[in-house]
Amino acid sequence: MAFRPKGPAQKQQATEMVPGLAVRLAAAGILAEVAGKAQGLDERFAPGAGPLALQGLDGRDRALVRSIVLTALRHFGTLRLALAAMLEKGLPRKAQELEWTLLIGAAQILFMDVPDHAAVDLAVRATRHQPRNAAFAGLVNAVLRNIARQRDTWMTPSDPFADTPQWLAARWCKTYGEETASAIARAHRSEPTLDLTVKEGVDQKSLPDGTFLPTGSLRLASHAPIEELPGYADGQWWVQDAAAALPARLLHAKTNERIADLCAAPGGKTAQIAATGAHVVALDRSAERLKRLTANLARLHLTAEIRVGDALAFEAEPFDAILLDAPCSATGTIRRHPDVAWTKKPSDLTALAGVQAKMLDRAVSLLKSGGRLVYCTCSLEPEEGEMQIEAFLRRHPDMRRQPILAEEIGGLAECLNAQGELRTLPSHLAQDDSRLSGLDGFFAARLVKT
Repeated sequence: MAFRPKGPAQKQQATEMVPGLAVRLAAAGILAEVAGKAQGLDERFAPGAGPLALQGLDGRDRALVRSIVLTALRHFGTLRLALAAMLEKGLPRKAQELEWTLLIGAAQILFMDVPDHAAVDLAVRATRHQPRNAAFAGLVNAVLRNIARQRDTWMTPSDPFADTPQWLAARWCKTYGEETASAIARAHRSEPTLDLTVKEGVDQKSLPDGTFLPTGSLRLASHAPIEELPGYADGQWWVQDAAAALPARLLHAKTNERIADLCAAPGGKTAQIAATGAHVVALDRSAERLKRLTANLARLHLTAEIRVGDALAFEAEPFDAILLDAPCSATGTIRRHPDVAWTKKPSDLTALAGVQAKMLDRAVSLLKSGGRLVYCTCSLEPEEGEMQIEAFLRRHPDMRRQPILAEEIGGLAECLNAQGELRTLPSHLAQDDSRLSGLDGFFAARLVKT
């Protein structure tokens, strides 16, 4: 599509802050930081972070900004292909930043319940609001209107990996085979609902509407604000993906056992262990993240010994059991955190695998003879899972696997590998309704000190 900027007289358009414009400006700014500068999405929404425009928005508008950005990231590859088809010669040299406004507009047109005219109008206004881009408002209008006319072409891309970075698609094909890798990539396109871990003994009639999964988690049918759901204020449950809830259960914690949760924040696994009556030492490097953990435990009426510190330097009396949810690439959480796909790079795996190995070695030194160690990562990469444990067992002949049984994870035998290790995939737990399908990608191995 060729485009010639309009003359000065035609550029004099109103740029007042109409309803919804501040949200679109903030969304474009955050998308530029996340996809353009590889900055994490959650950090953009932390207190005091993100564009100034975001800091002036109320809670409802902030939630809309986040929803728009998440949608754009979930379909990032498809949206860029659509823009490339509309712009045969690419963006004007002096207006490269228009890409973010166009992506935000196209995401609303194709994948959100936003009227086309509203999405187009606000994108045009956002362009006029930016002095450097104001001359190209007509281009934005034409591109987005054409995308709306051709929506059927872009809403269901034929390439399953259209929204997956090439390096990740190649890795998953090599590790899982092309069919499974394609299923993983397709699962990432569907927005997941919330999973809850419910405290034992809670009256099910007092819980939010949802379906209990074979693993025991409650999968909700709606996206209502968490604080407004039944049972939240009473501390009857906490938010935790069904796959993320499995590793702590594999410890089989007992009352009065002394158990360490290394890298404990944000605290879902700590809460699971504490609910068994065990004495939990919850360790994490981030004091800020531990504040959230402490507040959540208070709401749940659970207790744990909270410590701020680095697991690699942690000193303590040996524990009966240890849960090590190690720092990782988090590629297993792309369903919920699509920014991960566009902010990670291959070199991250090498650095993280080195840290994981050191943490595993440290965990062994903190474990009693006969004690249990559950190692887990929310990663799809074998270097952070299966290969990590193989190397660990070669370094520590006093450790052995204790295979996980299907009945421990709700009978989901497809989530176990030949070594008895847990390997969940986003394509697992398929349902007729794609919104109720899937699990985060998790690896877990249970080990015993002989």
